[in-house]
Amino acid sequence: MTLYDIPLHTLSGDDGSLAPFAGKTVLVVNVASKCGLTPQYAGLEELQKKYAERGFSVVGFPCNQFLGQEPGTAEEIQTFCSTTYGVTFPLFEKIEVNGDHRHPLYEELTQVADVDGYSGDIRWNFEKFLLAPDGSVQRFAPQVEPDDPALVAAIEAALS
Repeated sequence: MTLYDIPLHTLSGDDGSLAPFAGKTVLVVNVASKCGLTPQYAGLEELQKKYAERGFSVVGFPCNQFLGQEPGTAEEIQTFCSTTYGVTFPLFEKIEVNGDHRHPLYEELTQVADVDGYSGDIRWNFEKFLLAPDGSVQRFAPQVEPDDPALVAAIEAALS
């Protein structure tokens, strides 16, 4: 089983997976609506707009494990993201990214180390994982902004 085969649910509750993104470049991000990093939604949407035609997508996974910063229902999350930040990229159901009930997708992703060698638990909202078409995964800390030159260079390298 690959990351693309793991069963997921869309924010609206439909069955899904990352299978439609296989062979593409995907930025997986655990997101929250009431976090100091929430303005990153704007930058993530800019990446979506800039690179979508080249086979790129951001995918968001709302998570309420960090100080209850994503308390909303699916409908509230969708409304907030679309009206506040104009989010067009796919959002999946609210999941747990750490602990005993960690989603299987994050069981896999948290094994990947970032450039500083950190692997393991998600540290905060907006931690990023870049999935390249060749199957490689790169991890970026929550504080890495969507327009950070290292992240943008990694996206462009994966798209070439």
